[in-house]
Amino acid sequence: MSRSWERKVSKNMSQLNKQRKKQGQAMVGTTSTVTNDGDVFKGRKYVLPIVLVALAALYALLGIATVEAGAGSQTLNWVGVSLYLLLALMIFLRKPYLKVGRSTVSTFKFNRERKLTASEISKIKVLQGSVVIETKGRGGNWVFSRLINRYDTKAMGERLEQFAKVNNIPVEHQ
Repeated sequence: MSRSWERKVSKNMSQLNKQRKKQGQAMVGTTSTVTNDGDVFKGRKYVLPIVLVALAALYALLGIATVEAGAGSQTLNWVGVSLYLLLALMIFLRKPYLKVGRSTVSTFKFNRERKLTASEISKIKVLQGSVVIETKGRGGNWVFSRLINRYDTKAMGERLEQFAKVNNIPVEHQ
């Protein structure tokens, strides 16, 4: 293909994709597919941010005490306190989630998205206030708790029961 023809094709494809985006359709010529086949249950982390804010307050108090004693620089202490507060804010704003699809479940663990297929799940336990997904050897169990991360465990348990029924996974209630 000549370069002028390639430019015409890319121009027309971008115009078509703009129109399709306005209509809510999938884009043409991209390798990514838009899938909307999963239910997402979001929580909120609050325990670790509270601990980090408490540590920042402790370090601020210790910094004030050392300045009154006449030892040390105050600038580095306040940089450390502000970094603890920034980390607490970042952790608080990043919401944990569980996405339940047709044959996979996924969550964000250890700074990347982890997925489990139905064949990798041995059992699903629905407890009062938490949901546990037991794996078949690879990694540990996935625990989603209402107390720690503020998940809606009742709705999550109902959706995971449907997932288990479709994929023939045993469900245990306690």
